[in-house]
Amino acid sequence: MRLSLFYLSAICLSIVGSAQRAEAQNYPWCAYYSSGDDGGGTNCGFITFEQCMATARGLGSNCQPNTQFVPPPGPHPAIRVALSTLSARLAN
Repeated sequence: MRLSLFYLSAICLSIVGSAQRAEAQNYPWCAYYSSGDDGGGTNCGFITFEQCMATARGLGSNCQPNTQFVPPPGPHPAIRVALSTLSARLAN
């Protein structure tokens, strides 16, 4: 009985220990929905402006940059391409 209880505890601890922690989603674009005088909703779950507008367009809403957006750490491809293009232009 004690051995089976030990095994059960070990299994439970390994499952709990391997779970990933929950983190808030972080996307750069928000759709602001208006519904008259009582305000409206906000959806900040869009990666591109075009994706946001495709959703917002039919609902009479608009898209704006997410003021809470924090880009992930590390180099970003768009920045690297822009910097390499700028460096190439300056070298010539």
